[in-house]
Amino acid sequence: MLEIIEKNRCFKGFQEVYSHLSKSNKCNMKFALYTPDTNEKIPILFFLSGITCDEQNFIQKSGFQKFASDKKIALIIPDTSPRGENIKNSEDYKLGKGAGFYLNAITDEWKQHYNMYDYIADELPTIIENNFNFDTNRIGIFGHSMGGGGAIQIALKNEKIFKSISALSPICSLFQSDFSAMAIKEYLNSNSEIISKYDPISLIKNSVVRKDIIKIDVGLNDEYLKDLYISEFEQECIKHDQKIDISKHKGYGHNYYFVQTFIEDHIEFHYKNLRNKI
Repeated sequence: MLEIIEKNRCFKGFQEVYSHLSKSNKCNMKFALYTPDTNEKIPILFFLSGITCDEQNFIQKSGFQKFASDKKIALIIPDTSPRGENIKNSEDYKLGKGAGFYLNAITDEWKQHYNMYDYIADELPTIIENNFNFDTNRIGIFGHSMGGGGAIQIALKNEKIFKSISALSPICSLFQSDFSAMAIKEYLNSNSEIISKYDPISLIKNSVVRKDIIKIDVGLNDEYLKDLYISEFEQECIKHDQKIDISKHKGYGHNYYFVQTFIEDHIEFHYKNLRNKI
């Protein structure tokens, strides 16, 4: 059962936050939902946030609501990890609460609650279909940083669910990025076979590709640029015939000033890709 805990008028629509008991993560989870004013059955975008974020960061900082309202697209913004007093955590910001990495943990310490892959790819789409009147044949997914990499790996494996994909400054290599080093050790026991199932570069290398194009934007002043492995991801996409469009922007960093600047482009990209899908 869903509980609405926030509801605010924003442009021509409502920004809401819901809470529910998650079967995947065995705890209460929150997700934000923006719904434009319309009687039509509209498409949906899932936005996956980065490390340390929850469902609030994107809805308060990105300014997406104006563009979603104009294009009549609903947006779902889930939390980045399980939460609660009894949920295992870490003092390091790259592990635990706020750093679920959109995968299913396999180690005994983490596997009970840290199943964000199942939550995003299966549980949340089902909740949306059962509780809201959106067009679930037209779902897109995108994200930022950890969420950008998560969106890519989820979209590569679930093309029938997620019909369009883009990312802002995505982490494209779980194997190599310092951001994910603790996560793959703690959640996945450094098991390379399992890590490769969540690693964007490895998936492309293993010919897990889509028919449509992946859109990526990244700032050239991003302080973490070398730790994102976007160029390496692009090279693998070219080798394996995965269509990709990467835009590199001078002067922009990794933060929400960058996200604000290019969020309209991403919503427009998904709007064009989803409007003719059935």
